[in-house]
Amino acid sequence: MKHSGSCHCGKVAFEVEGDIHEVTDCNCSLCRRRGGLLWFGPREALTLKTPESDLSTYTFNKHHIQHRFCAACGVALFGEADNPKTGAKMLAVNVRCLPDVDLKTLKVNEFDGASL
Repeated sequence: MKHSGSCHCGKVAFEVEGDIHEVTDCNCSLCRRRGGLLWFGPREALTLKTPESDLSTYTFNKHHIQHRFCAACGVALFGEADNPKTGAKMLAVNVRCLPDVDLKTLKVNEFDGASL
């Protein structure tokens, strides 16, 4: 299933393809502050509908994950990284940026990222 998403101001828009039934609620220092719910999938599942230059990138700790957000309104949209076990390009979409996904229907898995 295709889902359309965007930041708050609409400057960054994207589509992601996948069945979203479960999300991850991470408690690392960044996720705890921004409050996202993450759906993981292959990087190929995401298509930007606006120029990549409208995105900003933040990295921290080991700098493995490219945390992508709107340069104008600051909304955290998704993260990109290589799977450390397989090398495959991975994606973590903030499902709160997908208005057609009913958050109340999702299974939320807690992840203790603060312990890493």
